[in-house]
Amino acid sequence: MCGIAGMVARPGRDIPEGLADRFVKALAHRGPDGQGIHAEQGLLLVQTRLAIIDLETGDQPLLGPDGRVLVANGEVYNYRELRADLPGVPFRSHSDCEPPLHLYARDGLAFVEALRGMYAIALWDPAHRRLVLTRDPFGIKPLYYVETEVGLAFASEAQALVGAGLVAPAMDRPVALELGALQFTCGAETIFPGVTRVLPGETLVVENGSISARHHRAALPETQPSPRTNVPNPADPIAALDAVFEQSIDLHQRSDVPYGLFLSGGIDSSAVLAMMARLNDRPVLAFTAGFPGTGAHDERMEAREAAKAVGAEHVEVSVTEADFLAHLPAIAACVDDPVADYAIIPTWMLAREARKSVKVVLCGEGGDELLGGYGRYRGAMRPWPLTRPLRRTGLLEGLGLYREPPTGLRDGIARAERLAKAQGGSRLIRAQRVDCTDWLPHDLLNKLDRCLMAHGVEGRVPFLDMGMARFCLPLADRLKVRDGKGKWILRAWLERHLPEARPFAPKRGFTVPVGDWIRTHGAKLGPMVAGSPAIEPLYQPEAVRALFTDGRKEAGMAAWILLYQALWHRRHVAGKVPDGDVFHCLADA
Repeated sequence: MCGIAGMVARPGRDIPEGLADRFVKALAHRGPDGQGIHAEQGLLLVQTRLAIIDLETGDQPLLGPDGRVLVANGEVYNYRELRADLPGVPFRSHSDCEPPLHLYARDGLAFVEALRGMYAIALWDPAHRRLVLTRDPFGIKPLYYVETEVGLAFASEAQALVGAGLVAPAMDRPVALELGALQFTCGAETIFPGVTRVLPGETLVVENGSISARHHRAALPETQPSPRTNVPNPADPIAALDAVFEQSIDLHQRSDVPYGLFLSGGIDSSAVLAMMARLNDRPVLAFTAGFPGTGAHDERMEAREAAKAVGAEHVEVSVTEADFLAHLPAIAACVDDPVADYAIIPTWMLAREARKSVKVVLCGEGGDELLGGYGRYRGAMRPWPLTRPLRRTGLLEGLGLYREPPTGLRDGIARAERLAKAQGGSRLIRAQRVDCTDWLPHDLLNKLDRCLMAHGVEGRVPFLDMGMARFCLPLADRLKVRDGKGKWILRAWLERHLPEARPFAPKRGFTVPVGDWIRTHGAKLGPMVAGSPAIEPLYQPEAVRALFTDGRKEAGMAAWILLYQALWHRRHVAGKVPDGDVFHCLADA
């Protein structure tokens, strides 16, 4: 995993002087093991490297025999199979990212169809004088671009484009309101005016400094539009899942450096633990976060029992109120494409601990989306008129916060719903598609990428694999949701292979006690947040102040979102580096 950036100039324009150095500085945390630059007239490609595979010869940019140049962020897990499919090709390295360079020579823009992994790739084709930008179908690896008078620039993080001086550090008002309502933002537009996401699965062709074509590779397979059963199911679906899951975990363990696991105690990460234990001779190194001394459910006991059952080495990380107050400014600063999801706190703390012993961790993200795990899916499965749309109300509604009644807060979700309906499948499958369009890439995967890369750690998500998607999504609803429980087939698999995880026992939802932590200091925090330049133009100051001492659960969640947004604005719009705890940073915001 790495950071990439670059620019293609318009005819007659030059790449701005010093741009390469500014990109390297902005992305240094993503690639502490080295850097590479390719520059020629009208073209700049930059990479900062976190060395995971081919430590000796895998430096980038990678050069092809006919002048093609490639920089990439991520991992192409099936690189060994791709090499075997390219006989006679004079490979110059053992890098997992070199096969795409040669696949492009053979297949043109269709080269992405053969890739199995997580990636953001920039490939320069001198024969056609074009730059190709492409992102993996699930959006595991980020990629952004901005179009200027000089040309088109791209980077792994939006803040790199802002920091390079290519776009002003400003906050788009409608997107900021959407962030407050959903805790993430939808579609291609970002909170920075002028900075655009390359969407999951999208390939852009850039010629003469501007986009000339777009192509898309879907993450999820097509499904038949039948009400409850979507495709014929395997005779033994649990055994079939075992084979697909084993292959995915095996691929995601390809690494030349040590790797571990983020273990929550839930179904998904426990399943990953069980399969890693099967495939590894050495004990799995597992990391779990907990919240001692709070009312939040502490998952460490469940994780401890599962780890003991397979002989894993288990590291427990306590996250306290003091940690929250001390580290939240740095956490908000690392997530430049903002996500007001309180899970960023334990994710950041786990990565901080994991970097002491590993450079790669496997994670359970994606299991709920592919196998119907969320409770909201069961609401979506109800027949009309009892069907519940996903995220039908915003998180800040009904609290008297807005200065002006906002409009369009759910437009992005509604757009994804229309697309999912057109693609067919059961109500459950349509809800899964909606979540995979925005919630998954723009919240969960965005959070995972930034929190881990802030510490030079690569996160891998074996549920979000093309083979897993082809198997899981078309399964009949009854194999995903049964007896009021989601992920039925994964629970049944876990019951066979790690019964100590108690997969059919009642599970408590994952929470971080941010509301309690905030309320303890609410009288002090409320006025600070209400006066923030991120908050004051959008929300009523008196109502904001009242949130921070309000004991209701929904008030605690709202206070968390606004606190996060105030700290995010301080770093990414005001440009102030975190230099103290929450109180210090808010005081000079």
